Formats: sequence, structure tokens, C-alpha cells
Amino acid sequence: MSEVSVYNQAGQETGEKLELPAAIFARSAVKPAVVQFVAAAMLANLRTSTAATKTRGQVRGGGKKPWKQKGTGRARAGSIRSPLWRGGGVVFGPTVERNYSKKVNRKTKRLGLFAVLSSRAQEGRLAVMDNLELSSGKTRELVAKLAALGTILKGKRILIITAEKPEALQRAARNLPEVKLCLAKNLNLLDLLWSESIIVLKNALPVMTKTYLGNPN
Repeated sequence: MSEVSVYNQAGQETGEKLELPAAIFARSAVKPAVVQFVAAAMLANLRTSTAATKTRGQVRGGGKKPWKQKGTGRARAGSIRSPLWRGGGVVFGPTVERNYSKKVNRKTKRLGLFAVLSSRAQEGRLAVMDNLELSSGKTRELVAKLAALGTILKGKRILIITAEKPEALQRAARNLPEVKLCLAKNLNLLDLLWSESIIVLKNALPVMTKTYLGNPN
């Protein structure tokens, strides 16, 4: 367990200390190759096949035999749409049915999440806030609150982990391309890698512990 300070919306320490679960925020034995493997699999699962070619059975024309089988002195030919001919079908070309998805075990996915969270915590790029409430839902209000945390946060890209997504906070963050919201029970490795700093709301920590450590199987 590692102890961290809790900050308020003004960017000041509240005096409260929290123990972060070591199984999530202090994993040092995870190899970087695990993170790379999970990230590559997630990107592959997002990929859709758009390249397509036609086989000889799909190319238009070629129903008639170009010339008789024997007696012409030329090689035998059954269709002008043979893959050997210009304008013919393609052999083993890409099709829209190709599946790029890769299977990743749940334990491996969680190891990747824990590795990135631990790295952000060790680098001082993770802060715990007691709350992040917006009265108006205006973007400038959220910008002002994040600016108050400027001495704590590093980098421009900020990921905010919440127990739930309040409508006002969602609306304010929607206009900020360098701010993302993520539910504690639906952490995404790509979002964690994208972020340069992470804000974890205090009420999101129990949700993370229950979701990722409550069922070790």
C-alpha cells in the first residue's frame, strides 16, 4: 500500500491521507511487453477490414471460352478472367470478411491496467481528489478547476476516473480534447496510455478495488 494526499477542488491538500491498494498502484513486476500486447490487441479489435478484391468468380465477364481447346497453338484457356490474365480475378487478395481481432485473457488485461496505473503513480502523475463538482457545467469552470491543479498535474492530456459520470462534468469535458472521463469500473488501457496525468476521485477508489480485486479469478 502507498499513501497519497487528497486534494480539494482548489488544488490544496485537505490533510487526509489515503492508502492506495498496492495490487493496483504498486505493481513493479509487470513486463512492458504485457502492456504492448494488450494495447496491440485492443487496437486490432477496433480495426475493420475495408480493403477488398474480387476473385475470378466475382469479376464480370469471362463466361465464354476464349478459343477452342486444341489446334490453335496457344495455351489452353477457359476464361479471360483467369488470375493469369490482365483484368482477371485476384488470388488470395484481401476481403471484407477478414477478422483482425485478437483474444486477450482477462487477467492479462488487468495486468496491463495495473502496470500503467502503477507507472503513473510512481512518476507522480496521479492525484486523488475529494470531489470534482461543477455548478454550471460550463467548460470554463472545469478549465479553472484543472488550472488550480497545475502544480500537481504533469502534461496536458488528463484522464479523470470517476465512480459515475455527472451530466455537468460530462458536458464541460466534452469541449476539451485533452480531457477524458472514464468510469472506474470500465478502465481502458488505451485511455490510460493516452493520458499524461490521471485524476482519481476519492469515491472511485472503492469501485476500482471491488471491480479489479474483488474477484481474483
